[in-house]
Amino acid sequence: MAKLLVTGGAGFIGSHTCLALLEAGFSLVVIDDFSNSSPEALKRVSTLARLQLPERLQIIEGDIRNSEDLDKAFLLNNELVEAVIHFAGLKAVEESIRNPLSYWDVNVNGTCCLLEAMRRNRCRTIVFSSSATLYGNSERVPIPETSLIEPLNPYANTKAAVETLLADVSASETGWRIASLRYFNPVGAHPSGLIGEAPNGIPNNLFPYLTQVAIGRRKDMEVFGGDWPTIDGSNIRDYIHVMDLAEGHCAALKVLRDEEPQLLTVNLGSGRGYSVLEVLRTFEKESGIKVPFKIGKRRAGDIPSSIADPNLAMERLSWKTKRTLSEMCRDAWAWQQANPYGYSN
Repeated sequence: MAKLLVTGGAGFIGSHTCLALLEAGFSLVVIDDFSNSSPEALKRVSTLARLQLPERLQIIEGDIRNSEDLDKAFLLNNELVEAVIHFAGLKAVEESIRNPLSYWDVNVNGTCCLLEAMRRNRCRTIVFSSSATLYGNSERVPIPETSLIEPLNPYANTKAAVETLLADVSASETGWRIASLRYFNPVGAHPSGLIGEAPNGIPNNLFPYLTQVAIGRRKDMEVFGGDWPTIDGSNIRDYIHVMDLAEGHCAALKVLRDEEPQLLTVNLGSGRGYSVLEVLRTFEKESGIKVPFKIGKRRAGDIPSSIADPNLAMERLSWKTKRTLSEMCRDAWAWQQANPYGYSN
């Protein structure tokens, strides 16, 4: 049974991917500092996987910038870690504009520390959580992987920097198996309602804000800009169900394990865009809740439209999205109803 290290595995995407990896038969060590996540998420992951902690899921509270924490994770039970799934990082665009030093420290320096620990512990396989934000305001929509890298904010800058770092490491010595997965807009939740998106404080993403308004935690939803050059003036995004995204990580890991060492960069998206107002209407239809909203100012660093060209993912990973926007809305709402205050209910 192959052992994997998952950084940031208690977060939104990390927890759903941990479940998919456990269901695929892997043994996991998760390292997370729980700064924007909860240990409860991993307890629920073990429940869904029908395991008793720490059976195939061991948890270390630690920081990827700390070499002792990393070595503890790599050397746990004297079992070699075959591959790393790297989620740990800060991810809010507006926050990164206010505090770029933290983003460069956690996202870039943290990845440097992780790669050094991988070398020390004879591990050369990593799947990296990248982002479509590094394309900036691309002239090509849908956006292929060959589009220019033109990040518009510090968060996107750090993702682009880590991809450059990974390319340099791959070129520096043979044997590295690296996949950078450029996510578009992950949303939804596990259909059980047991795990989902539970940000601390005011949500930075559309879906948790929308569901918190629907359940009465917040007064109304703000749509950031009503004058974008789109069908209805609101932003258009390529939304992807988090379980499709989790399955994309499994597919990427399989390619890295089965093929020769390589550097692989792939978009994970559906190829279909929806405006914020289209999402709002779909959510209202699926939930039966009328959601109050207001049109606000554009956010700094935002763009009108971002849609993936998903063809390479199908070609290289044999992967494509399966779940619809209606399913994303239903699952996100089921999670919010069952967990009005996230994991702190």
